[in-house]
Amino acid sequence: MNAITRYPSALPAPLSRAVKAGGFLFLSGVLPMDAQANIIAGDIQTQTRAVLERIALTLADLGASMGDVVRVTVWLSDLDDFAAFNGEYQQHFAHGLPTRSTVQATLYKGARVEIEVQAWLGS
Repeated sequence: MNAITRYPSALPAPLSRAVKAGGFLFLSGVLPMDAQANIIAGDIQTQTRAVLERIALTLADLGASMGDVVRVTVWLSDLDDFAAFNGEYQQHFAHGLPTRSTVQATLYKGARVEIEVQAWLGS
């Protein structure tokens, strides 16, 4: 039987930053926040870079990397940012692009992007 391991969030929110189940690692959605949980100001490239760098750090803390990511869900506050988002996004997946869904949504405190990922850790 596979165990489920939950990794608590440092944020004052009722969620885990990640959950390991079977051979997968599921990260909660990541917003472009600084250490004080304030949204980082900037254009879509700046916010996307901040989110993906934080995701990479979380993955590394838990024994994975961006190359292990198999699925991504992206929320953009404005689909007019899609092309600029893609320009920054693809730079963070040197080992190949994962599957992805992208939708438009109103995001927390005016953020322009939120991203969640699932990574394969193996059996």
